[in-house]
Amino acid sequence: MSETLQVSSPPKVARHPAVGLDAELSASPARFINREISWLEFNRRVLEESENVNHPPLERLRFLSISGKNLDEFVMVRVAGLAGQTRELIATVSDDGLSPAEQLKAIDAKVAELVQQQQANWKMLRGELANVGIAIVAADSLSDDERAQLEAHFLDSIFPVLTPLAIDPAHPFPFIPNLGFTLALQLTGKKGRAMQALVRFPVSVERFIAIPPTANGSSTLRFVLLEDAVGLFIPRLFPGYEVSGKGAFRPIRDSDIEVEEEAEDLVRFFERALKQRRRGVVIRLEIEEDMPDSLRSLVRRALDVADHEVHIIPGLLAIDNVSQLVAVDRPDLKFEPYAPRFPERIREHGGDCFAAIRQKDIIVHHPYESFDAVLQFLRQAASDPDVVAIKQTLYRTSNDSPIVKALIEAAEAGKSVTALVELKARFDEEANIRWARDLERAGAQVVYGFIEMKTHAKLSQVVRREAGGLVSYVHAGTGNYHPITARIYTDLSYFTADPVIARDVARIFNFITGYAPPQDLKRIAVSPFSLRRRLLEHIDAEIGHAQAGRPAQIWMKINSLVDREMIDALYRASQAGVGIELVVRGICCLRPQVPGLSDNIRVKSIVGRFLEHSRILCFGNGHGLPSEEAVVYISSADLMPRNLDRRVECIVPLANPTVHMQVLDQIMVANLKDNEQSWEVLPDGTSRRIRRKEGDEPFNAHRYFMTNPSLSGRGRSLKSSSPRAFSPFQRG
Repeated sequence: MSETLQVSSPPKVARHPAVGLDAELSASPARFINREISWLEFNRRVLEESENVNHPPLERLRFLSISGKNLDEFVMVRVAGLAGQTRELIATVSDDGLSPAEQLKAIDAKVAELVQQQQANWKMLRGELANVGIAIVAADSLSDDERAQLEAHFLDSIFPVLTPLAIDPAHPFPFIPNLGFTLALQLTGKKGRAMQALVRFPVSVERFIAIPPTANGSSTLRFVLLEDAVGLFIPRLFPGYEVSGKGAFRPIRDSDIEVEEEAEDLVRFFERALKQRRRGVVIRLEIEEDMPDSLRSLVRRALDVADHEVHIIPGLLAIDNVSQLVAVDRPDLKFEPYAPRFPERIREHGGDCFAAIRQKDIIVHHPYESFDAVLQFLRQAASDPDVVAIKQTLYRTSNDSPIVKALIEAAEAGKSVTALVELKARFDEEANIRWARDLERAGAQVVYGFIEMKTHAKLSQVVRREAGGLVSYVHAGTGNYHPITARIYTDLSYFTADPVIARDVARIFNFITGYAPPQDLKRIAVSPFSLRRRLLEHIDAEIGHAQAGRPAQIWMKINSLVDREMIDALYRASQAGVGIELVVRGICCLRPQVPGLSDNIRVKSIVGRFLEHSRILCFGNGHGLPSEEAVVYISSADLMPRNLDRRVECIVPLANPTVHMQVLDQIMVANLKDNEQSWEVLPDGTSRRIRRKEGDEPFNAHRYFMTNPSLSGRGRSLKSSSPRAFSPFQRG
């Protein structure tokens, strides 16, 4: 293993005589962190990347935008759910012992802090961008020539799509859709007649309007906010009136969809539900700080919003819109472009994916290695006359999906194509319905999974005639079949022709299409049947190793850790002396480093250029970690009740030595070594950025993978391109 990253021997761990949890702690909700508060803490980590001076300015602005978009979706789904429970007087408490009303109160306080920090960071970044040639200017500061140019742009490109709406008994307050950015106005006519009015901004109109360069030779790119520009030209919309007060607002509506178990036709149900989503109950009303009180009251009453659901924003409303500025043509203010590698082994076989997979299993590490490997696998299957069948799960994919196009091509060529299209993929339901219709028209067999649970497993199976028989090639992934997100999400694609794995995958597809629970799975564990049990068995096995005096370690890389049974099992393992290292990107309801409860559990989160999305589960198996004897899985599942009990998910073991080494000794060790984009999760659920100690070597996992090829896909690459060795990993 000399070519991989190195770790030191595991440090001594604290052992406690009792394997079970302390009686008082085991009965106390205090052993859990609230999942909503933990998610908000994750979004704070995202937001704080906008303060990271190691990132270029426009990339910092991108993190600010992402934090805003994240927060909107959190309100639309999670806050909406809690608000609905409160309205229905449902008092069910969370694992940490809070009622829905108590959670909403805690959430409001945390969201208010986030919003204040977002606005402060926007003010800071706005100043820094002005210093490097990107300025946001006030509309009333423009010169006469610039104002004339802006007015011409307004009349040509904005005025035609705006609809001024007077509010009076003959013109009632209109419906404002979810996130509908709207300007409220108090107007005064020439004879003193007062009027209240609205101007809704279509999403097609850009929020930041570019001002043409002036003749003074300045290279600064200057922008005016849309609402400021429209405010200048209100007389064009309401002739004879002047503005006496104005302010923007936007409602955030309940956008979750609750599936009725008796829904007979899921497609029709979701088509209706998507229309209803746009008219969901207002959960949060955001209003500009400068809006007069009388306009605030008008908007609040019209949208039937309680006082506590009104939030005054001290700055830029809809802060996610700053993503428009990230798109400006200033490559010097962004990350250097990165071109992902294509697996060398596939190239060495002339692009023949099947030949490369036959030779040896392959792990492709996205986005460092190109998603084109997955596309080529399916395109080759579609065009290969020896391929007789393709089975595919589709949870999320892109609007112009090459995956779906390859499946359509295969179906039109007469191959047997089965596509599981998951209609319950939140916020992607509409696109999935469209793809399902297209696939059916091409002759593919389309199924929609289960009414009561989502199919979240990422599986593809290609059946091919070879040497007088049939051979199955399998792709199992940790991420979606989405070529756009594959450029920024860290995920794993596992290719194998192992007949045992292939038979397991075939049985899982039969379960999805025929509802018969999968029997006799040899290697893969699947939820809701065996996945939870398999993981608990591995944790118990590590406890047994620790009690017998053998090395006992668990490493996990997941997006979320919420499930109480899994958390309690990890607590028991910690008390038994098992060393546990967790890399949890987002929600973590486990409290690490609590004396007597979780002394031996450390949790970190990595937030950086790429979104950590792969799930990896490693058990020392009596040999510690890393080890050739360790049990290593990749998975589509996080450790949440929904993934373990209410979804179809898979964990796939990695047995091939090279693949095993790549995932354990290279990927996991690099994640644990990272000290530049990592946060330590603290016992109270907060987190702090990990700072290098004096003399420590800086290590950035994302940079490492960008500059080092993978093990399993590199083929006969020169040794000079193999992953270089590093100094031993030290636990902080």
